[in-house]
Amino acid sequence: MKIDRMMTSAMTLALLGAALPLAAFAQTPPVATADGRIERLKPGEYLWAPEIAPAGPVTVIVSLKTQKAYAYRNGVAIGVSTVSTGTRGHATPTGVFTVLQKYADHVSNQYKGAAMPFMQRLTWGGIAMHAGNLPGYPASHGCIRLPLAFAKLLFGITRMGVTVVITQDALMPVVVTTPGMLKPDDAAPLPDGAFVWRPARSPTGPVSIVISGRDRKVVVLRNGVEIGSSPVVLDAPVERTAAFTLQSIDASGEHWLRLPLPGETRTGELSVEDRAKGHLPEGFRTALATVLTPGATLLVTRETLASAGTGTAVTIIETDGR
Repeated sequence: MKIDRMMTSAMTLALLGAALPLAAFAQTPPVATADGRIERLKPGEYLWAPEIAPAGPVTVIVSLKTQKAYAYRNGVAIGVSTVSTGTRGHATPTGVFTVLQKYADHVSNQYKGAAMPFMQRLTWGGIAMHAGNLPGYPASHGCIRLPLAFAKLLFGITRMGVTVVITQDALMPVVVTTPGMLKPDDAAPLPDGAFVWRPARSPTGPVSIVISGRDRKVVVLRNGVEIGSSPVVLDAPVERTAAFTLQSIDASGEHWLRLPLPGETRTGELSVEDRAKGHLPEGFRTALATVLTPGATLLVTRETLASAGTGTAVTIIETDGR
C-alpha cells in the first residue's frame, strides 16, 4: 500500500509547496511562493511539482466548492491550481469523466470563436478544461477555466481517456485494496458461458468497468466501445455509487485509487458493511485481467445500466459524437 505517499496529509502538502518551481510563464500571474498554503492561492496562481511523481497514470480532481483543480500522477499530488467553473444557469456538471479530445489551439464553435487554449474535452455537450480568465469566482458557461501556464503543463502530462472527477466537495482520493468484486473468489461460481468477451471490437484505448447492482451485470468499455459483459452474483446490495481508478499493479496485486464522488462524505477503504461482495465467471475474470492497466476506471452503481442514471450525474464514457 502506498497510502503514505497520498495527498491526504499535511506532509504531502508541504512537499508540494517546498518543491514548487519558482519560474512562471509571462502571460500568467506569478506562481504562489513556496511557503504559501494551497488555501491562500490567489486567482490565477498554482503549484506545480512533477518531480514528486515522475511517472504513472494521471487523475484530475476539480472541486467546485474550493474552485481548485488537483493533478495526481501515480496517486501522488503533483499540482494544484485555482479554477473558474460554471455560473448559476450554466453549472459545471459533477461526476466522473474521461478526456475525449485534446487541442492545444482550440477555438469554440459555440461561443463566437472564443479561444480555448490547451482544451481537454470532457463531454460532447461543450464541457472542457482549458485556459481562460480567472476572476476569483465561477464565471464560465460550464467549462473549467485554468491559468494558461497550468493548462499547458496539465495538457503535457495527460492523454486521451484519463479520469477527471468533478465534485462539489474538497475530498482527496485514497489508495484502497482491490475492490471485492474483482478479487479472485471460487465461491458461488458462474458458468463461463454466461459472459461475452469481444476485445477485438476495440483493440486499444482506456478501459472502464461499470458494475450495476440493480442489473447484476458488469460491462467493460474500451475507448468507449463495449468489449465485454457478464452477470455478477452479489452477496449484498450496492448501497451507494463508488468509483476507483487503477493506480498500479505489482507483485502484491492491484492498487486502486478511490475517487471522491459528488455527495460522498467518507474517505478511506470501503467498510465491510458497505462493500457488496460479488462473484464473476472465472473465465471472465481472467479475460478482464488481460486488459487492466494503470489508469483503468471502475464504477460501481446501484442503478440500472439501461437508464445510466445514478442520481449524481456520473458519466464514465460519452459516445455521442455531436
